[in-house]
Amino acid sequence: MFEQIIDIVNGFVWGPVMLTLLLGTGIYLTIGLKGMTISHIPYAFRQLFKGRKGTGEGEITPFNALMTSLSSTIGMGNIAGVATAIGLGGPGALFWMWCAAFVGMATKYAEAVLAVNYRETDEFGRKVGGPMYYIKNGLGANWKWLAMAFALFGSLAGFGLANTVQSNAVSQVLETNFNVPTIVSGVIMAALVGVVLLGGIKRIATVAGKLVPFMSLLYMTATLVILVTHASDIPAAVALVVDSAFNGAAASGGFAGATLMLALRMGIARGIFSNEAGLGSAPIAHAAAETNSPVRQGTIAMLGTFIDTLVICTMTGLVLIVTGVWNGEPQGAAMTLAAFTGALPFGDIVLSLCVVLFAFTTMLGWSYYGERCAEFLLGPKVIMPFRVLWVCGIFIGTQMSLELVWKMTDALNGLMAIPNLIALILLAPIVFKLTKEYFDQEQLEKTKTENSAQGQ
Repeated sequence: MFEQIIDIVNGFVWGPVMLTLLLGTGIYLTIGLKGMTISHIPYAFRQLFKGRKGTGEGEITPFNALMTSLSSTIGMGNIAGVATAIGLGGPGALFWMWCAAFVGMATKYAEAVLAVNYRETDEFGRKVGGPMYYIKNGLGANWKWLAMAFALFGSLAGFGLANTVQSNAVSQVLETNFNVPTIVSGVIMAALVGVVLLGGIKRIATVAGKLVPFMSLLYMTATLVILVTHASDIPAAVALVVDSAFNGAAASGGFAGATLMLALRMGIARGIFSNEAGLGSAPIAHAAAETNSPVRQGTIAMLGTFIDTLVICTMTGLVLIVTGVWNGEPQGAAMTLAAFTGALPFGDIVLSLCVVLFAFTTMLGWSYYGERCAEFLLGPKVIMPFRVLWVCGIFIGTQMSLELVWKMTDALNGLMAIPNLIALILLAPIVFKLTKEYFDQEQLEKTKTENSAQGQ
């Protein structure tokens, strides 16, 4: 009965109503921001590279804040999620994944703007923020119950999504490909994560700042090699993606065929699951950034969705299509493994290493999200017990079957989005106001500089 209840909850939180709400919020914010999140992508990258040094109060640099948020989003969604979307929805799912990402950039931008604008200083002098804080401080004391609901879902979701499930995936990969016993990988992972967690957000961000660029570059290099060797097939693959997005995909090989609605639903669902736009996780990291401008940090934050989905997920999707594995028998991560193994020397080892790194950084990033949610509910005294439970959960995950945990995690992850989306919609006028003031000031300063130069 419990599993049936979880299935019903999942049917709602990842069903048409919630996906429409997630997509609709992104569209509303994109329109309200007058397309700024798309037109200002080059500006955002300039701010990112400037963001290696902080310009205000906070715990970590703006660059490392993005790397911390990417540590939790770049993961199995990029490897298995894309394959699941294309395996069930056809190549057209990739097109709808792109659409969800473009409007999701506005959602991620708004989350970070509000997180920095409404962040607080905790008892240890650290800057903390996220949906629970911008709900409480932005909407008022009467909405604190909604903030607590988000914090409850967030503190629990990580134990599945980024703890037991991730460590289990790593232990299985290491045992299958390198004959490492699961108990050994469990002890090693728990010890490594524990050492990082003891240093708090600063050490997590430092590790993420080094590992995330490395693992992203490794994965993108591998996929790029495959795409270069299949360069002649890329135009046809892109044409197939666009055609399937509007006409569905006919059955072929081991593929069962897909309608337009299935392609749309799978593309949006897996895209949001991968980049987490609207779920409220990333702004918890961005709230700790050393910045004096919510808008500047927001532009950096929106690059998380751009990099995760429009770059990495796109490369995965094209690899699956040009290698022809998308309409074969393997599904999920096995489909991506088939593409790497068949098209790249030592492809299975490269992908295994990527899985290990993706999972490890996800454990780190989500440990911080869960810890901040737990602190909001129970105060600073919960931090050390939470870290101990987190490390223990990593070892336990390597020794258990996780089918029910996956379902519970999906449900809790989706439930996080409800309080967050309500807050984003109600606080959207604040985001629009802060954005307009920021860019009006930038334009004014630019005009003054130009006039001064002409006067000289």
